[in-house]
Amino acid sequence: MINKDKLKTIIAAYKKHFPAYWEDEKFKWEAVKHFQDNWDINAPDFAAMFTRATDKTFNLLASQNNFPRGMIRNFAAADAESTRAMFISLFDETKDFSLRAEKFQSDAEAMRVKYNDGTWKLHYQTSNAISTYLWLRFPDKYYIYKYSECLAVAKELDSDFIPKKGANAANLAGGFKLYNEICEELGRDEELTQMFRSALTETCYPDPALKTLAIDVAYFIYYYLKIKPDKPKVEADPPEVPLHKDKTPGDEAHGYWWLNANPKIWSFAELAVGDVQSYTLYNDNGNKRRIFQNFLDAKSGDLVIGYESNPVKQVVALAKVTRENDGENIYFEKVEGLATPIDYTTLKNYSELERMEYFTNPQGSLFKLTKGEYDFIVDLIREENPVASKESAPPFTKDDFLKDVFMTGERFDTLVSLLKNKKNLILQGAPGVGKTFAAKRLAYAFMKEKNDSRIEFVQFHQNYTYEDFIMGYKPSGEGFELQTGIFHRFCQRAANAPDKPFFFIIDEINRGNISKIFGELLMLIEKDYRGAKATLAYSGIPFAVPENLYIIGLMNTADRSLAMIDYALRRRFSFFEMEPGYNSDGFRAYQTKLDNDTFNTLIERIKELNKEIAAPGSSLGKGFCIGHSYFCNRVECSDEWMMEVVEYDILPMLGEYWFDEPDKLRHWENALRGVFND
Repeated sequence: MINKDKLKTIIAAYKKHFPAYWEDEKFKWEAVKHFQDNWDINAPDFAAMFTRATDKTFNLLASQNNFPRGMIRNFAAADAESTRAMFISLFDETKDFSLRAEKFQSDAEAMRVKYNDGTWKLHYQTSNAISTYLWLRFPDKYYIYKYSECLAVAKELDSDFIPKKGANAANLAGGFKLYNEICEELGRDEELTQMFRSALTETCYPDPALKTLAIDVAYFIYYYLKIKPDKPKVEADPPEVPLHKDKTPGDEAHGYWWLNANPKIWSFAELAVGDVQSYTLYNDNGNKRRIFQNFLDAKSGDLVIGYESNPVKQVVALAKVTRENDGENIYFEKVEGLATPIDYTTLKNYSELERMEYFTNPQGSLFKLTKGEYDFIVDLIREENPVASKESAPPFTKDDFLKDVFMTGERFDTLVSLLKNKKNLILQGAPGVGKTFAAKRLAYAFMKEKNDSRIEFVQFHQNYTYEDFIMGYKPSGEGFELQTGIFHRFCQRAANAPDKPFFFIIDEINRGNISKIFGELLMLIEKDYRGAKATLAYSGIPFAVPENLYIIGLMNTADRSLAMIDYALRRRFSFFEMEPGYNSDGFRAYQTKLDNDTFNTLIERIKELNKEIAAPGSSLGKGFCIGHSYFCNRVECSDEWMMEVVEYDILPMLGEYWFDEPDKLRHWENALRGVFND
């Protein structure tokens, strides 16, 4: 779905600008008309027919660094029949269009490999090119899809579909659906359709379904609101079409740079957000660095992509130039570390970046980027490293915690104190005492706001590894690539906001092989070593656990299958026993609100049961008590619900507890079932 009010405002601006805008853009309708008049799949000379039919497509099938039309002409010259077959398959409407698009690309790559004359580096048959062919052939059904344009339109119209790099088939389907929504709204605007119809000439395709008009309105959103906001104002009366929300005044004044860091000498990872690093203009021998002019051209405020070279080969940070050269150095500040770095191979695969200065001549340290190249890389970064929402989160106080978690205020104060003093805390207790529930709300209360963006949750198990948690090589394509784990990424997120607390919650912490999972981080999570760096085993790069990150582990004390937690981890955590909260003020208030005699009787039986479980000399102990969460979160309670809890939750657990004490088990089966006999 899209924001129709925003679209209506944009349509009003489009209509106002239409007379001046039309002359530049009507070539789209002329391109379709010309294609329809000249396309003949059975033409004896396919290459000549294709060239003639696409003569008026201009920049739709040829632009800077992108030549899909030219490559098809090359294919047709090399093997006309195979190229014809590619289009027969693509235009076969009896088959799913996403499958046709994938086949067209694979056929194009096979042609490129087979007939490569030494210059065919790419086949150029992107989703954009394929959608253009489909639109030319079936203009009442398809739209032109272009990633950057569709992304801008989706964001501007608050669409629930946002295209993602690399998801070609899903992007085509989602993009066409988005444009269908735009098309439907255009058809409802009689003033616009009359204006449009009156502007059409005999050289234009009549566009009865308004599909090409929808393409043009989308382009209007993209080009005039993002790329060229300095064009004549496109405002409606009275509201003004807002600039694209990612646009920042003064962007045009920036320079854009790619900075290489050799991790064997220094690393972006060693810098904290806000740290300023100097970079010399001359090497150790006193010689000027390669592309010396770049060091002279870099100005304060310029934006920097931070890249670490071999063996890392990833974009790992964003930075900015804080001071231009003083004859010896330039100075830059690390603005953001990337929780999910972007691989060199990922960037190298995009034709939009193939002429980037670093890719054409990688010898050097500081390379120029165009604004388009910088924005493209940042778009890729944001897909994997979204900016945290700036919307204010609802407040969350101690009182909110005590209302949700059945615990006394004194015990809550103890929890907060333990977290502050140790930074690492394990909540242990019997099943049903609300460990997971309490952990998340403890984080909220500590942050003083209900903000899930600063909380990460993971569950350990026997097969959980260091590679999952910190870093390791994972399959990628036909080989392997070094990937960061969930804890590594979360540490980077926390490091980007050092003034705010972040919480990493580990459920079933004692189910994993702790030493194996944490590796060298067992030392770094200790409070006294927070911020200290250790070299990671896989990358060889220094890494630190930030001081504003708190770890909360959850441990079930009633699971006999688990070994005791090892001492190395135990001395780094404080352990807090979670107890059933039946006697807390919160649970009593909840019980009073339910006002059910059977429920009250059942709770008294559970309390008696817990006394026996925890009694001195018991084979169990208080870690096996029955927690209150089995009976929570009810607006009203029925006998059926309470009986289900007893029969399918409580009694099976008691059967495991007292499998070798059948008389005791039978006694409590009768006692609990007897609650419902009156």
